[in-house]
Parts: sequence; structure tokens; C-alpha cells
Amino acid sequence: MQSRVLCGGTAAAVAARRIRNILGPVLGRGGWSRKQHEVKLINTTAGDTVKIGDISFKLKSPTNPELVPFNYLSEALPQTVAQHLRWIMQKDLLGQDVFLIGPPGPLRRSIAMQYLCAVRAATHGRILVLEGLEKAERNVLPVLNNLLENREMQLEDGRFLMSAQRYDKLLQDHTKEEMDVWKIVRVSEDFRVIALGLPVPRYTGNPLDPPLRSRFQARDIYYLPFKDQLTLLYAAGPNVPAERVSQLLSFGTTLCSQESSNLGLPDFPVDSLPAAVHILEAFPMLSSQQLLQRLYPYDMLLAKEGRTAVEDALSRFELLDSGKHHFPRGIIKVEEKDGSQTPQAAVTVQIASKEVTFQVPAGTRPLRSHLGGLNFIRTPSHDRLLAEMMQSHMVKDMCLIGGKGCGKSVIAKEFSEMLGYNVEPIMLYQDMTARDVLQQRYTLPNGDTAWRPSPLVTAAQEGKLVLLDGIHRVNLGTLSVLSRLIHDRELTLYDGTRLLRVDRYESLKEELQLSDEELQKRSIFPVHPSFRIIALAEPPVAGSSTQQWLGPELLTMFLFHNVKPLTVTEETQVIRAMTPNVPKDAVEQLLHLTHKLRKTNDPTAQSLASSLSTRQLLRICRRLSQYPEESISHAVNKACLSRFLPNLARSALQKNLLDSGIEDSSVVSNQEEKDTSCEIKDGTLKIGKVSVPVYNPDEKMKVPDILFYENAQHMMVMEDMLKDFLLGEHLLLVGNQGVGKNKIVDRFLQLMNRPREYLQLHRDTTVQTLTLQPSVRDGIIIYEDSPLVKAVKMGHILVIDEADKAPTNVTCILKTLVESGEMILADGRRIVADPAFARGRPNAIVIHPDFRMLVLANRPGFPFLGNDFFGALGDIFSCHAVDNPKPQSELAMLKQYGPDVPEPVLQKLVAAFGELRAMADQGTITYPYSTREVVNIVRHLQTFPDEGLANVVRNVFDFDSYNKEMREILTGALHKHGIPIGAKPTSVHLAKELPLPECRLTGYWTTNQSGNPHRKLLCPTETRQTDVKGPVFLRVQGYPLERHEARALSFTEEQAHWQIPMNEVNIVCDVTTATDTIYVATCNPVSLYAMHVSGDTVQCMDLYDVFPRTISGVWQPFVTVAALGSPLQGQVVLHEEQSNAVLHLDVMSGAVRRIILSPEGQETPKNPSSWWSNKQDQGAFKMCREFSQKNWLVFYKENQNHLDVLDVLEGRAHTISLPINLKSVFLVAEDRWLLVESKTNQKFLLTKPMHMGAEDTGICQLHTITEDPVSTGFGTTSGVELTVPCEVSRDQLPAENLGAALGQKIVSPNRVLADENNYAAIVIGFPDLMSPNEVYSWKRTSPLAGSSSAKTIFTEGRQSGAVKQTNCVSLLGANQLIRAVPAGDVPLKELYPKETKPIQTAGYLEVTDLNSKKIKYIPIPRSRTLSPYSSWLSKISHTDVLLASMGGGGVVTVDMGGYVRLWETGLDTLQRSLLEWQSMIGQEDGRPVQITVERDSGLDVSSPKHGKVDHDNTPHVGGNMWAGGTGGRDTAGLGGKGGPYRLDAGHKVHQVSQAEKDAVPEEVKRAAREMAEKAFKDRLKEIHMSEYDASMYEKFSGAVKRQVQSLRVILDSLQAKGKERQWLKNQALGELDDAKIIDGLTGEKAIYKRRGELEPELGTPQQKPKRLRLLADVSGSMYRFNGLDSRLERSMEAVCMVMEALESYEHKFKYDIVGHSGDGFDIELVRCDKIPKNNKERLKVLKTMHAHSQFCMSGDYTLESTEHAVKEIAREEADEYFVIVLSDANLERYGISPDRFAQALTCNPQVNAFAVFIGSLGDQAVRLQRTLPAGRSFVAMDTKQIPQILQQIFTSTMLSSA
Repeated sequence: MQSRVLCGGTAAAVAARRIRNILGPVLGRGGWSRKQHEVKLINTTAGDTVKIGDISFKLKSPTNPELVPFNYLSEALPQTVAQHLRWIMQKDLLGQDVFLIGPPGPLRRSIAMQYLCAVRAATHGRILVLEGLEKAERNVLPVLNNLLENREMQLEDGRFLMSAQRYDKLLQDHTKEEMDVWKIVRVSEDFRVIALGLPVPRYTGNPLDPPLRSRFQARDIYYLPFKDQLTLLYAAGPNVPAERVSQLLSFGTTLCSQESSNLGLPDFPVDSLPAAVHILEAFPMLSSQQLLQRLYPYDMLLAKEGRTAVEDALSRFELLDSGKHHFPRGIIKVEEKDGSQTPQAAVTVQIASKEVTFQVPAGTRPLRSHLGGLNFIRTPSHDRLLAEMMQSHMVKDMCLIGGKGCGKSVIAKEFSEMLGYNVEPIMLYQDMTARDVLQQRYTLPNGDTAWRPSPLVTAAQEGKLVLLDGIHRVNLGTLSVLSRLIHDRELTLYDGTRLLRVDRYESLKEELQLSDEELQKRSIFPVHPSFRIIALAEPPVAGSSTQQWLGPELLTMFLFHNVKPLTVTEETQVIRAMTPNVPKDAVEQLLHLTHKLRKTNDPTAQSLASSLSTRQLLRICRRLSQYPEESISHAVNKACLSRFLPNLARSALQKNLLDSGIEDSSVVSNQEEKDTSCEIKDGTLKIGKVSVPVYNPDEKMKVPDILFYENAQHMMVMEDMLKDFLLGEHLLLVGNQGVGKNKIVDRFLQLMNRPREYLQLHRDTTVQTLTLQPSVRDGIIIYEDSPLVKAVKMGHILVIDEADKAPTNVTCILKTLVESGEMILADGRRIVADPAFARGRPNAIVIHPDFRMLVLANRPGFPFLGNDFFGALGDIFSCHAVDNPKPQSELAMLKQYGPDVPEPVLQKLVAAFGELRAMADQGTITYPYSTREVVNIVRHLQTFPDEGLANVVRNVFDFDSYNKEMREILTGALHKHGIPIGAKPTSVHLAKELPLPECRLTGYWTTNQSGNPHRKLLCPTETRQTDVKGPVFLRVQGYPLERHEARALSFTEEQAHWQIPMNEVNIVCDVTTATDTIYVATCNPVSLYAMHVSGDTVQCMDLYDVFPRTISGVWQPFVTVAALGSPLQGQVVLHEEQSNAVLHLDVMSGAVRRIILSPEGQETPKNPSSWWSNKQDQGAFKMCREFSQKNWLVFYKENQNHLDVLDVLEGRAHTISLPINLKSVFLVAEDRWLLVESKTNQKFLLTKPMHMGAEDTGICQLHTITEDPVSTGFGTTSGVELTVPCEVSRDQLPAENLGAALGQKIVSPNRVLADENNYAAIVIGFPDLMSPNEVYSWKRTSPLAGSSSAKTIFTEGRQSGAVKQTNCVSLLGANQLIRAVPAGDVPLKELYPKETKPIQTAGYLEVTDLNSKKIKYIPIPRSRTLSPYSSWLSKISHTDVLLASMGGGGVVTVDMGGYVRLWETGLDTLQRSLLEWQSMIGQEDGRPVQITVERDSGLDVSSPKHGKVDHDNTPHVGGNMWAGGTGGRDTAGLGGKGGPYRLDAGHKVHQVSQAEKDAVPEEVKRAAREMAEKAFKDRLKEIHMSEYDASMYEKFSGAVKRQVQSLRVILDSLQAKGKERQWLKNQALGELDDAKIIDGLTGEKAIYKRRGELEPELGTPQQKPKRLRLLADVSGSMYRFNGLDSRLERSMEAVCMVMEALESYEHKFKYDIVGHSGDGFDIELVRCDKIPKNNKERLKVLKTMHAHSQFCMSGDYTLESTEHAVKEIAREEADEYFVIVLSDANLERYGISPDRFAQALTCNPQVNAFAVFIGSLGDQAVRLQRTLPAGRSFVAMDTKQIPQILQQIFTSTMLSSA
């Protein structure tokens, strides 16, 4: 008997002794200490026996010796392993199947192999090794149950497997032939199953099925004991200090202990330690910590707590970096190693000061002679990385982990170049199966199916370097197929082919004496010794359930290297080298910005940084070096797609851009609208400034040809695209739906004359369908090229539409195509970029140089909820955001679509849609309305002009007609822009007209020309230059103007209205107009507002510094304003009546100049109080502005006797001294002025030369005017009371208007005047004719009483002077006089029926129309706010409105609260507007719509027929004969049956009017109302809530209804997206799965796929809800200032919004609400486990808030509250954490510095904390916001914004990832 060590091959009792010696000192478990186990092979004549310990096993000689595992037993077998082998042998003898269970790693497999190697798996009875049972889905394995238990199994082809004993029994009675006929097959008695699996639940996977589990015997194969491991490691690195080895091992064992797994640390890959020791053997000076990082990259893998735990363990075992350990600097040289059979290279690496040379496997190509690559820029960090990779390459496969675009692929390529490897890039995608990785089936030309090895397998045989790109995407089960290839370099494929490690292959060849050919016949192949894998992955996200891909199993497979982003200097170096002529400062700014974003721990900023990867920066720089004039901010915004970022991220980006000194140039470029036209000249296309030769294609029919109307914005996008196109980029266009992405791309290709291939992606696109479309012909599968492959071959442009609809795991295969120009197709062909590579390879397709991709996608996020194509692949394309055209562009384009549509209609559409888009951007509405919708509306209007706009817009908005809140928002927006949706043609509500009294001749005015010399007085004038002080420049602030069209629901005189942004105590005191501009002056404080009638901004100048308020409320300034004309447009003169200050203001530049009229200085009162007391006798200064358009003005002071004429342009003043004291002055013509004397109201006419200050200083003459009554005919004259007119026109009525007014043809100079006794009066002949002028007037029944009524109310007995504003204007063109009168002067009884109560108004517009002889009273709605200074108000005007004329046919009114309204009063303009309005609504004529069908007379129609035509056309009823009857059958007519169509022969059809049809009967409405009320009351009863409470709750709830609605819409759709079903593969029914066609040919059943809900992978952590904590400020200041800006109520609304929006989403969001005030920092309002369920409970929370802030102590705990919340909330496990702090930024008062607060907000990077500051005192909040991190703080100056801000925070952060 000779004992020899197994599998060694040398007979040596020595060896047996050696094993005893090695194992001697190592003690096994307790009871085995005396008995050592050895494996002995005993040769006897009866056959060989294997003996392990005391168990022996008889061997048989195998029939297929090549299948026996070879060369597995090591020389020194650890004792533990021997025990495992002994146990397996026991089970084998018992005929039981075994299950080896244990942690991940190759140990279990190697034990099974060693056993098989020892026991020579005998005869046919092979042993089946099942590895990775935990990967199999639950119901797959039961097919084995019976086989395992009884060794029986029914096969699908009808054969039956039968256990050996039964078969042998049957064989005694039957022959073998009979058994074969019955298809019974004998199972060998030596058949065994060895299963290998991981323990689930500790590791991810499926738990064992109980029936399956019961059929196995289990054995726990834990890591080898410490001592055995040490022995192994000592052997691996004999020269490494023992202490160091044991430290490494101790550290690894610590991390595998139960305690560390409780901390959530993944197991340390102990099995990779030998590799690490190998590296240390070559590099004894290498730092251990660096090395362990490669085995166990805890920096990337773990969250903060985990990292600290690992570092503690490192320091415990003295493994932390210390000074004496180093890391490699770089590679010095790589040389080829001669003389070895396998390609090897000698690499020299510099580490510390030493140079170490070591050998590594090399590729099959000759090595490169020089070190650096041609286009690889070397940087220190990459040099170090490559050197470290060389070290790892010596021992094991590796994995590079790094963010997108940081250069992983480039480094891997450079590495392969150095070592002469051929690279095989394999792009992994999510639904890749193990089969895709190893082998695919295909059909042979005769229709048989065969297997084709995958690129990975061929690479393994040819010794290539495989790049597995994207292992973070793939399912773990798919990758674990590779674990055997990675650990053992062995692989068994589906068709039975086996790949063996070279040494095993060689020894097998020797042992069996077979040649390579013979082995290949038996399909056994060696794995090439040079074969290596480099995996590329993105960093795992610590703590995330979905993106934590790096688990214990993967850790055992690779050594990991972290590819860090470059440092600033390195990145600069790379960019400089790659793009030499890029502007230097541009690079610096770019890198400053990028690194700033990369360094922060704010998740928003980091997500921005990921869009600015090195790859993207290089792209930007390439473009800047080509077009240096372009702005950086444009490039950055483009790269980040800032147009479609959530608001928070966008503001963060803008803030960072500003901080980096990158000017936002978009503001600048708008002023100079670039010329972007396109032209094609001499075969060159030029767009804007960029030109390109026109392409000459082979396939002309593939060039798109479309209708495209050019507009500036789209041309700019195209110019931008062309720039990138010329740089060789592939383009990605992102935008909302309907903004013209397809149009732009098609037009772009049409202009360039490029043929295109079009590929539309969708939910079901798979990787296979992207590349090939399989079809079966004659049982053979034929693959047809997809457009992608065609475009690559032919050099066409591939347009990929809807790229965001396909799963990103599918679209990411485009990455290799774009980056490396390589891609493998499903039929085995491959696309390559290098023509040299394709030579001699029939299945290589070379990419045509003209091939390009243009990808179109919708913007990421809500409401498209596509897949984030931009996030996954954005940085390999050049991105362009396509937006709706700007208003001008859009208008120009719509004009081309609808040339006959009236322009005002187009403008309204553009404005309304502009507003809707802005709302969609803010998140108020969810659907982004686009140009496509507007174009469709315009095309409809163009073809059917009679249909009203209001009806046609419903084609777009009927989608929203069932959503009440949405409908209200939309109709509001449309009405605001004057689109009368919902209005009826009958709703015209013009004011009621009353008749004017008869026109009477009431007297004569005679101007005394000659005669008495006293009557003709000469007035001396003196002229001087005016003194101008200034200018001072004041700030002109622009506010947005919310202009509302008033004719939305009904047609009235009012055209539009808007509010001026002014303080509520301010008082409007004057309004004037100049062409299209309205100027409004206010006097408390004094300020000036200027606005354009159709504009969208109000310019405001605050003149508080010029007119300070001296003693509060005593000095009440009163300002009038005059607008100047050309050449001083946009400038005004402001006059303060008490101090006589005259200011000249330029509203554009903000320049203020003071003009000093009288040389003796200002007559300002020295002592305000004394001035106030003698107020009565002092008159005010007045300004006459009738001719301000001509740039001259007249000033006078009441009761004084001189006039000042100011010529603004010349800068001169003329003073005219008069012999009379003045009461008022009317400039009735430029050279004739009407003066009224102050005591007697006597009128005078002052004539003056046209140009004052001419050479001959003309003398002004004063003429008396006598007013004579009409003689009564009895010789007596009734005395005339002299009245002061309130308005005298400065020009005359046109002749036709004069004729119409007086009812006689007359041409003569004339003036219209009005006073308080007459509606109007016309003075014929005045002021030019000196003969007596006739006065015709329309008398009032009683004089206007406005003043007297006002007096009694306000002045408490003190007699007030006359009011300052007369509020009367004449519109000469419309022949109207208009005044604003208080309600007391209006005959209300005639206007309103008896029972109706007059509405509350600010006054009425009294319109006296002299053409129609009618008078109208138009009510002016009340002002929203009124200043509390009522006595001051009463001095300004009788009514609460002021009036000015606006154009020829209308007026503008401003009420005291600053509400501006435009009115149309002229009949002609009203008529025109009414027609326009009605055409917008569309004519609903009473005729019913009828359907008529015109038929060609063809064959006879049987059965239904037209019938005979009765030529007399008498009405026919009933019957079957006549056409055009009513109620018949079979013939055409109305109301019959069985006829072919309706036919109207024109008889009267009585139709109920549409309005009556629409009206729902009153009782039905009432019933509905009552039902709703009853339900409401029942609900209240149910929750014990009083109606008072209900209305109070409604107050808060109603205010945030919209926000709640839109948040819920988003939550719903996210929920829907989360529930979106997936494709379930391998189904027995459903749709045919393309990938499985061949399997179908082979008879496979499960070749279908269907949609279903994907079960979450077992072991993946549960989706946890998100945690939100809202900190509401309930401090005393909230209550105190609530009256000022209702901040407390707004906070309550915000709280109400959160409670309502998250109702019934508790499983997704756990929230609680905590208050903070002077009483403490955590006042509980809502607990997350007790969420208010109904309105009553919610109201209780709101009441608590209110009560608390009323009664709490003062003080501020904002900071503590924030810190506490951030700490507390992170204690619970959740997906994400949010803290939102509401506070009224009064921090400084309590000495809290903003930095402290910023620190509190960002103290835990996992918690997203936001601060919302409410209405601050002064600019506190804005200052604070500047110091806080971007996107984390908001200022709600207007408390109405609080709910909106909260909604923004929700949508842009929480919901983006939900």
C-alpha cells in the first residue's frame, strides 16, 4: 500500500510527512486534537480508495476524465478544509445532497472543487455543482425537488428519469430496448448535487424555498480560522514582516464580525488579502491604509458613522498612514519581457525615492516605445493612479470608481495602451441577463440554432483587456456569473463549453495525453493568461436603498481604485493642453466655479457640479477657443440646462456664477438683438455669423422638407447648434412639448441638406430594438438594421426623438457609441471607429465620418416624468435648451401662420400664453402651454375667421375643464389678457343713457377791443434765464405691472385696470398723460409713477429726499405734474403748490433738477405753524400745463397779480405783471389766455405775441370780457351770475362736431367750457373773434353740490378752501365732456330700478355726449385701500378719483388707492371695440347646425334614398316618397327615421334659443345647492365642528387651495410613476420578446414578456418614507406685526397647506410641525404619529399657533430650534430628511450672526434644511439671505408668497427624487 498526496502526481511519503508537520501545530476543533485528518489515496488491486481521516471512499475510473476538476488541492491542506472534505465524503457515502452555506467569496466553491478533485467524480454519475442558489427566483428550483428526493424527474421532451434501484428492478423483467421505447432513463447511483449559497437574509437574495431546503444537508463554510489564514498569507508574502500581515488580517477579521455587521458595515473581503500581501511583497514600503482602501473602499462605501468605525479599527491595528509609508508616484518605464511563454512586461514604478521593477501580464500587441500617449495629458494624480493600477494589475482584476466624465474610460484606455492590450469595451445595461454576458443563441443558415460566445468570452480566450462599463447598473445576479471567471479564471458556458485556467489546462493536457485540437473537440479551452477585467462604475450612494450597488459579493471580486476629480491646477493643465487657444481668464473663472460647486456638501450644488464634469468643461473650452466672444455664463447655463432646473437649483447656480465673477450676459445681449438670418449662397449655408458648406447627399429623399416660419429665437438656437455641429459634437435638444424641437432639427438638416434617419423611442424600447430588428424567414432569423445602424453605415444624421421615454438603461448604450465609437450588435457584428481595425474582419462596420446624432428629449421632472436622460447621458452631448419663442418672435411667427387674423388677437394670445408659461415655471399650474397650442389656435382662426377667439381657445383648455382650481386659474389668466372665454355675445353692459336737456342760447361774451382806455390794459413783461440746481440722480425702480383687461366676461366702457405699487397711507394727487404714457403723482411721501398704457412695468421715483415730511402730518404737500413733449419725451415737470418748488425730472435716467423761477428765492414759510394758521388768506401756487407738450408752462399764485411763463427748453422765464388779482387762468390758445379775477369772477382775455422773448419784446394786452344775458323779450335783462368755469378746451370742436352739437351748419372758432351749472357750454367765436360771442349751454337742473357735501363730513366746522382738482376733461374729437362726480350729484333713481341698491363707488364718470345729446353715468368701482388721512384727501377732490384724458376717445382714472383704470367713452371707438369683442366671442346665430352630405349621383342607392324632389316645395310630413320632408322614413329629411341623412328644404324649423337650452331649470339648481349644504352640515356634525369654525378654517384653507391642489397633482403623478409597471421577462404568455425568438425556435416556452409590477428584489431595503419637519415661528413678534403684513396668518396658511397637501400620503411623507418662540424651541403642534385627520383637528393646530404667539414670552429660539430639529430628525431612518424653518428674520436683535445660522442649516449634509424669512424690518432678510447658502433661504417680503415658497421647496427637492 502506498499513500500519496492527491493530485500532485509524485509518489512521496515525504509529502505526507510534510503535511503532518505543517498541520501539526495548528489545532483543529476541540475533539479532533488527537486525530489529525489527512487525505490519503490507497491503491489496491480492487481499485483506488480515498481516505479522509477515518472515512474512506472507493473510486471508479471516470468515463470523461477531462471533466474532472484538476490541480485544485494545494500542497498544504488546512485542517478546517480537511474537516469540510471529510463531512462531504460522509454525506456522499450516505447518498445525500449537500448545501455549502457561508459568506461571499471563492472559498465554498474551492472546497467543492477540491472534493471533486479528490474523489474523481466517477463514471456517468457526475456531480452537479449549483452555485448561487440565492439568486434563483423562488419558484424556479422546485423542478429539482423530486430529482433530489427520489432521483426521478419528468423531462419536457417526454423522457423520464428513474432512480437506479427502480430501473435495475425493472430491468430484471424487461429488456433495455423496451425501456428505451418507454423513454425511461436511468439515473446513476453516483449522481450527487453540491449546492453553494449565501445565507439570506444577511446577504441580499431570495431565501430558500422550505421544500427545497429540506432536501439538502447544510454545512457552514465560514472564513478559514485565523491561524490557517495567517499561514496562507505568510506563504503568499514570505518577505513581508509577520507583524504587518497579522495586522492586516486582524483588521479584516474585525470587519467580518457580527458586531460590525450590526453597524451596517459590509463584510471585509478576506479572500482578497493574499493579493494585497503579494503587492506588499513587491512594495514593502507601501502604506497599508492605501492598500486596504483598494480592498475595502470605505470612503466611498460608507456613510459618516461607518467611516469613523473603520478608521477606529485601522488605528487600533496601527494601520493608519504614518510618515514611514508611501504611495507610488508614477510609472517610469514599461519594457517587454523576453523569453516567457506568456506576454509579460517589466514595469518600473517610482515609490518614495526608490524605483521598483516588477512583472505584470501584458497584452498581445507589441508595447509602445514611449511612455506618454499622444493625446493623453499626464497629471500627477493620474500618474499615481496608473502606478497603483499597475500594482493591482499584478495580482487581480480591478474596478475604477469615479463620477461621470472624470476620465475613467480615458485612464483605462491609456493603461491598456501602456501594456499593449487590445481593449474590449462592454457597456452594461440594467436588464442585461447573465446570458447576454456569456453567450447568445443564433440561427445557422439551415435554420438550426447554435450558441455564439459573447465578446467577454472571446476576450478571455484572446487575452484582451475587458472594460465592463457601468457595473453599478447591472443586477447583482448577472455579475455573480463572473465571480468564477474572476476568482478562478474558469467558466462553464450554456452549451457545455468549459474555459480553464492555463496551468490547469496544461496539466490536464499532460495527464490525459491529449492535443489542443482534441481538447477543443471536447470543447475545453484555456483562458489566456493575459486576460484581465477592468470594471468602471459610478460611486455608490451611501445609505441609499437603490444606488448602493457595492455589496460584500462585489467586494471580493475586484481591487478598487477611486478616480478622484482633478484638482484645479491639474484640470487647468489638461484643458490648456487639449484646447491651446482658449482665453486664459475664461478657464480660470470656469474652474473656480466648478470647484466651488464640487467642494460644497449641499446636494443641489453637487448635482450641478456633476453636469460640469471634466468632459463637459473640455467641450465648453473647445467651443470658447473657436468662438472666443461667447459668454461663459451662456456656456455654463447650457451645460447645466439651467432653463429647466428646479427654482432652487437655478438660484444656487446664479448665485455661484455671480460669486465666481461670471457676468450674466443674457441681460446684455438682449439689447443688441443679433442678426440671425440664414442664407444659402454659392453652396454655402450661413446662419447668423456661422457658415458651413451645403452637403451633397446620395439619398436626396431622406433630407427633411418642412414648412418653417423663421423667427429670431429659433434661428439663434440653430446658430448655436451649428457651432457645436462644426466642432463635431452630437447634440441634445431639451425642451417642453410643442416648442418646436422637431421643427428646428428638421429645418436645420434641411438647410444643411443632410439626410436623416429617424428613431422614435418609447417605454418598450430595448437595447436590441435600438440596434436591430429581428424577423424570422423560413425558420431562419434575419436581422434588419435599425435606423441607428443605417445612419452609422451611410453617414446620415440620426434623429432620436423622445429620448427620455425609453429607460435610461437602454439609452446608455449610446454612450460607448458616442465616446469610443464602438458598439456590439445583437447579431455579433460590431461598429468600430478605426478603419484599420475593420480590415479583414467581415463583421465590423466602420462609422461613417459624417454620422451624427441629434437627440430630442423633454425636460426632466414633472409633468413629463420621463426618465432623466439628461442626468444619465447629458455630459456626452452638447445640450441646448429649446424654449417657447419670446413674445416678439412668437408674434412674428404667428403672423405668418395667420396673416388675416387681426393683430390685437395675436397679441392677446401671445400675452396670455406667456403668462401661463410663467405660471408653469413657478409651479402654479402643471401643464406647460407651448407654441404648438397657439399655432393651432391661429390656424383655426385663419381658416374659420367667423369663429370667435373665445371659442377656439377652448380647443386647448377643455382638457382642464373638469379641474375646478385649474379652470379658475386659466380663465383668470385669459380674462386678464382680454380673451373673453365664457362670455356670451349678449353680455354687453354699457351704462344707461339719459337725455340731455335742450340746448339754449344763454348769453353773449363781448371782448372789449377799443373805446375806454381803462378797459384795454398793457401788461409789462420781463425775461431772465432760470437758475437750475442739480442734477441729482435718484433711483428709478421698476415694478411689474399686473395689467388686467376689463372686457373679459362682459363688454363695458372700462378697457383695462391695474394697481400702482404704492404704500397704503400714500395719497394720489395728480394724473396726466402724454401720448401713451400715464404719469401719476402722490404726495405722502411725494413720488412719481410712470407707466406705458400697454407696457408691463411701472417706473417709480421716490422723491422723499427732496420733500421731507417736516412735522408729522402738518405740512401736506400737493403736487401737480406736467409731461413735456419732443425733444424732451419721458421728462416731466413737477410742481409743489405750497412751496412753489418746480422740479424737472427725467424718468429714464432718474435725474432731478430744481428750476428756480423767482430770483428773490423761494417763498417757503419759515415757521410752519404760523404758516398753517394764516392758511386761509394765502393762496396756493398753480401750474397751467395745457401746452406742456410744447415745453412751456405758466405759473401763478392765487390772489396775486403776476404770471410766470417758463420755457423749459430755452431755460428762460418771463414774468408778466397784471393789474388784477388772479383766481384762475385757462390757456385757451397759445397766444390768448382767459383769466378770472379773484374777487368778482370777472373774466379777462390776455393776448400776447406768439414767441416771447423775440427781438421786439411784444407787449401783452389785457381785454375785459363782459358777459351779457339773452334779452328776455320784455325789455328787461335777467342779471348774470358770473361763474368760474372748471374746464375750458384749449382747442376748438371740429366743424362736424360743432354742427352736430348745435343742430345747425356752422363754421366758426369756438371753445367748449363747463362749470357747475351747465353740463356743457359752447362759446362761438371765442377767443379769436372780437364781436359778441354767442354762448350755447345745456343747463343742469341743480348746480353740482360735490363740494358742500364733502365739507360737512370732514372738516368739522372749519371752512376748507376749494378742492384742488376739478376732474373735468373735454374730448373734442368725440364731442364729449367728461367729469368725475360724487354719487350725490348723480340721479341714482333714474339709473337703478327701485328695488336695487346702488353699488358702492369711488364716484361716477359723467359723460356728456353732444353728438347723441345723451348723458351717461359710468360707476367707478371703489378703491381697494384708502389712506387714513381723510381730511387731506377731501382737499384734493370731491370724489375718490382723479381724471385725465387718454387719446381721442377715452380717459384714464386713478383712484386714491392708486388703482388705474382706462375707459373708452367715444362712441366711434366704443363701436369699433364692440365689433372686435363680438368677433372674438364669435357669432352664435340662432340657426341650428345641420349636417349636409353632398353626393355625386352614381348608382342607384337601394333602400335609403333621396326621394323625389317636389318642385313646388310644399311641406311634406310622413310617408316614404318625398325628399325634404319632416318625420318620414327612408328618405332624406329632418326628424324622420331610416333616411340616409338630414336634408333641410328650407322650411321654418322652430329652434329653442341656445341660451334657454343651456339654462338649467331653477329648481334643479336649488336642489343641487341644498344637497351640497346638507352634506356639508352632516360632515360638520360628524366631526363636531361648528359652522363658525368651518368658515374660519375655510379662510385659511381657501387661501392655499391652489398650492394644495398643484402639490397633490404632483404627488399623485409621482406615486403613479413609482407604481409604473415593468416588463416581466420569461413569461409563458404575453408579447413575444424579441430577444427570445431563437429560444422559441428551440422549443422554449417562456419566451414572452408582459407588463407587471416588479417585485422589489429580495433583500433590498424597504422604501422608507421621507421625513419632514416644519418649524413654524410662533413668537410674539409674529402676533405683534401680524397687523402690519399678516405674517402670522400667512404662516398659519402655510401650516394648513402642508397638512392638507400631505393628507393620505403619510406612507410617503412622515411630517411633524413644531413651533418655536420665546417659550422654547420645540413646542409641539403636530406629532408625526398623530396627524390631524380632519378640518376640525387641523383648525385646532392653527388656533394653538395663534394663541401661543399671543401669550408667549418674547425672545427668539430660531437657531436652537433649527439645530435641534436637524439633529433630532436624522435619528429616525428615512429616505431623505427635510427641515423647513419659518422665521421672521429678527436675528440681529437677539445677537445671532448669520454665519451661525448658516452653520445650523448645513450642519448635517444628509438633512436638507431651508429657511423662509417672513416680512423683515427694513432689508434684514435680504441681507441675511446673501450670507446663507444659495437655494437654502427665501425671503417672503409679501407674505402671500410663503405658501408658494413652500410649494417650490417641495417640488424642486422632495419630489424630484420621490
